[in-house]
Amino acid sequence: MVNRERINNNNNINPVSPKSLLNSKWTKITVFNKEKHFIVSEVEFNEDKKIIRCVMQAVINHAEYDINWRSLKDGKQWLIGWK
Repeated sequence: MVNRERINNNNNINPVSPKSLLNSKWTKITVFNKEKHFIVSEVEFNEDKKIIRCVMQAVINHAEYDINWRSLKDGKQWLIGWK
């Protein structure tokens, strides 16, 4: 069993599963345009069940951004949940 707390603190790696991305909540470390809290509003998969598109929506103004879903693993950019 992996200690998620240890992963987040020591290596700054968020555990992210493509299956659980949709509707997950995230906090951006560097706030821009007052956009701090986000929700994954859309995830598209190809025939091989690989993610081909991930859309984040800012909670404050509903602006949508296409992102590379792997960037969510970077604990220096994102925190899991709304903090």
